[in-house]
Amino acid sequence: MSASQIALDKANVLTEALPYIQRFSGKTIVVKYGGNAMTDPALESSFARDIVLLKTVGLNPVVVHGGGPQVDQLLKQLGRESDRIDGMRVTDAATMEVVEMVLGGSVNKSIVNLINQHGGRAIGLTGKDGNLIRASKLLMQKTDENGQIQKIDLGMVGEVSGVKRDVIDMFIHSDFIPVIAPLGVDEAGNSYNINADLVAGKIAEALEAEKLILLTNIVGVLGKNKELLTGLNTHDVEALIADGTIHGGMIPKVMCALDAVKGGVGSSVIVDGRVPHATLLEIFTDHGVGTLISNRLQPKH
Repeated sequence: MSASQIALDKANVLTEALPYIQRFSGKTIVVKYGGNAMTDPALESSFARDIVLLKTVGLNPVVVHGGGPQVDQLLKQLGRESDRIDGMRVTDAATMEVVEMVLGGSVNKSIVNLINQHGGRAIGLTGKDGNLIRASKLLMQKTDENGQIQKIDLGMVGEVSGVKRDVIDMFIHSDFIPVIAPLGVDEAGNSYNINADLVAGKIAEALEAEKLILLTNIVGVLGKNKELLTGLNTHDVEALIADGTIHGGMIPKVMCALDAVKGGVGSSVIVDGRVPHATLLEIFTDHGVGTLISNRLQPKH
């Protein structure tokens, strides 16, 4: 392909994306980054370029990242194990030290560095910086064999009780791209490990974001015949959970997306992070690449 043809193709892409760029200009987009997209070098670069491009064309991307596999790897190297209950990591004080070291240190700085290498101005934060994320202890509820609800203490695992929007706004308005590790702190200064999806959702609510994008290792929400459900409203989601179509580990992720929409976020979308440039495809194309959840009766991208 000649240089002129390549230039023409790029111009056509930008022309097609222009209406979406205009629509989202100045709007905040919160992206939860995790899964395969964080471990495949090609997908890592694809993600970083997407985030830089969003900022370049006038959007305000905010990245919230996970890092469970990286925590598991370091725990294994240290000869330690970490139990899970229904997918939630049991976090004692020693495990919390590792979680903070990995999420707030190596993983966060790696993402910041990657975005900066691709021309962005990323700044790394944890929920502890500036008391960004206020947390409280999470007690998991589980029904036992007798139908009684039991509360399970997971240790230093928390839930979001508040977000200081001004901390993030300060960086957004200074042309930085915030990259946030899902750690929180309570009034007494105790640190908590928090699910990254939940943190992304609460931050999206606090920022009144236009869109919450949850990058995952699946194509999206599937129907009874394994077809991709591309557009759902809040009533649809509740019905699909009630009839068992949405079940198991997908329920917390979908509920996170649903709660964000109910909390004022324009729309939430569960996207396959294994697709190169998934973030751009979701924002700058009419069909998107995942399952959109909104309050509209007939949600559209």
